[in-house]
Amino acid sequence: MIFIALKAKIRPEKRDEWLKGIAQYTADVNAEPGCISFEYFESTEHPNEFAILEAFKDSDAGSAHVATDHVKKFFEWMPYQVAERPKIIYQELDGWNDMAEVTPAE
Repeated sequence: MIFIALKAKIRPEKRDEWLKGIAQYTADVNAEPGCISFEYFESTEHPNEFAILEAFKDSDAGSAHVATDHVKKFFEWMPYQVAERPKIIYQELDGWNDMAEVTPAE
């Protein structure tokens, strides 16, 4: 599995355009056959700062993802939305692990 986390600060004046664009992009990415999950969240403490969490089945799915038209269009569009260069974490993982600290109560 490939796991990607992005942190992006959006230009305040581009907020409405960003929200519309990221919603469509989320739908497009989640429709890809190799996508496990694509979600975005806004910071509760920093308006216009968003976290994007992506998971793909494997490196082939990741390669297929970046080759899609919607990714190419998004990467052309995104520089006009962001206030600074986004931060990224990219990891290849074996998949999800159980959280050791929490077990459902009986």
